[in-house]
Amino acid sequence: MTSQDINTAEATAAEKLPQTLRERGIAALSLFVGLFVFYTSFFGAFETLVQRAIFVALIACMGVMLFPLGRSRRWRGLGILIDLGMAAWVCVSAGYVIANFTEIMTGLPFAEPLDAWLGFGTLLVILELARRSASLVFPVIVGAMVAYAYFGAAIPGSFGHRGFDVYYITEVMFLSDRGLWGMLVSIASTTLAAFILFGALLLHTGAGQTFFDLSARAGGASPGGAAKIATIASGLFGSISGSSVANIATTGNFTIPLMKRLKYPAPFAAAVEAVASTGGQLAPPIMGTAAFVMAELVGVNYWTIAAVAFIPAFLFYLGVFTTVHLIAKRQGLGRVAQDDLPNWRAALNWRRMAPILAGVGGLAWGIWNGNSIELTACFGMIGIIVAYAIATLTGGGTPREVAATLIRALQDGGKGVVIVGILLVAAQVFVAMVNLTGVGVAVTSQILNLAGDNIWIIAVIMAGVCLIAGMGLPTSAAYVLVAAVFAPVLIQQGLDPLMVHIFVLYYAALSVITPPVCVAVFVAATIADAPWLRVARDTLRLGGTAYALPMLFLAYPGLLLNGGPEAIAHAILSGAVFVLAFAALFAGQPVWRLGIASSGVWIGIAVLALLPGWLPSLAALALLVAAFMPGIAKARPRAV
Repeated sequence: MTSQDINTAEATAAEKLPQTLRERGIAALSLFVGLFVFYTSFFGAFETLVQRAIFVALIACMGVMLFPLGRSRRWRGLGILIDLGMAAWVCVSAGYVIANFTEIMTGLPFAEPLDAWLGFGTLLVILELARRSASLVFPVIVGAMVAYAYFGAAIPGSFGHRGFDVYYITEVMFLSDRGLWGMLVSIASTTLAAFILFGALLLHTGAGQTFFDLSARAGGASPGGAAKIATIASGLFGSISGSSVANIATTGNFTIPLMKRLKYPAPFAAAVEAVASTGGQLAPPIMGTAAFVMAELVGVNYWTIAAVAFIPAFLFYLGVFTTVHLIAKRQGLGRVAQDDLPNWRAALNWRRMAPILAGVGGLAWGIWNGNSIELTACFGMIGIIVAYAIATLTGGGTPREVAATLIRALQDGGKGVVIVGILLVAAQVFVAMVNLTGVGVAVTSQILNLAGDNIWIIAVIMAGVCLIAGMGLPTSAAYVLVAAVFAPVLIQQGLDPLMVHIFVLYYAALSVITPPVCVAVFVAATIADAPWLRVARDTLRLGGTAYALPMLFLAYPGLLLNGGPEAIAHAILSGAVFVLAFAALFAGQPVWRLGIASSGVWIGIAVLALLPGWLPSLAALALLVAAFMPGIAKARPRAV
């Protein structure tokens, strides 16, 4: 797939104009949402509940249009009435809160029947939209937590509590800033929305093609070149897209057919895309939108999280890239022909690079001036818009072309806010009920009773619980769910809260490729037209290092920039050796003539890298080099 193919696809998409009344409504409202995000990023958000209530009303209206009930069914007319009723209900609730926000914030009013009807009705609308946009799993979990708050007195044992009536739950959920209008909703309507819009502007003004061209030049000509293009491009796209599944749907439609055309096995092609796209959720700057949520939950600066996440993200992709390379060398997976690769001049075309550099420059300016995250993102957006306009107009483009591109970017940014916004509203209700019932304390107590004070046993249990609890959920929702309930277990052991939250985030993100509810695998398998079980098998093989990587945070906190320069350097060395050894293990890389015993060598090197002190780490590095050299020297490509 060449850059010309991408140009053609983008042009086709650009020419498609909204036809139906619903499509025109979506276009108009998504543009309004994008402008609302840009306006509040530049001039500042409205009063707390006012900002959040407006945002919830907007995403609810967008949600019923993007995910209509009964579409293409005979009873679509009834679906339209229900959708209109849902949107109207949320708008009335939002208007009620806006009209009474001063009393709600200062007077702590008691709930009346009207409040209960509005509050629980709004919750049901949000849960229904979450079901339509994501899956049934998350709404059921949130609904169960609300029911748990009400029926707690009837539950025996340590998980029981005194129970709360409908009106008290309403006061928490509706008449406060802890439930439907809580902290996560504030993040979604300000910081997160600003960066989603930043990413949309970046992709629409040329970054998409630039990312693909640079990926093609960086890895396309080497063994397994198409798989390496997928790995690099998906990482670049994923770092700003905010969704593993959306990333697969975007880049996978280019990279998977390219790999299949070069005779890569279809399951392998799908697995590469699924793993690489998932890694994008762990790479700065956006990190699947979870970084912004984490900043509030942990109470640290967002830029600190972005910096701390860089080394682990690098090791993640080092592991995936190495595994792909070793498998490609052994199986003779094809390179991309030089004629299909863009030249460096095209890849570094200044007209496409200008918005990227200006956007990054705008962010740097905002950081340097100490501006808020939203205003910093806005400076980045302004840089993109100005640079794109100049590059387009000086290249023969018209003002109409510039305006059309920017409008599409604002519309896509507005749409992109909807799903994550809906999920975070529901997640905030979940968090509010967790705090209200104290279930997190009960879970912590049970895990500690099971594992004692052994941090490694607790970590393994936590990893398993996070993978299970996050299945079927987008990254941000999965992270909030597991962080609210399970993060306190490790924090109580004296570990740094930021380290614990990144540990939890990794396993929450990996849940999307973990069978049996592996949403990312299903999407990639559909594009590749391959059996999902075989795709899941190859995904676990390619992503095996990622499952072990968070455990390194416990052994080497320097990977998260804890400690001085020597501790960080030691952590990077040991982490790199560990990841490379695991990559070789999962790739089936032979060591000398040991055959199946090669696995033991790779495991031994990985374990040695975990031991404290420089001497074991240097010994592991020496063994790693010694183990790789004969295999590299004797490797001969063979047919797939």
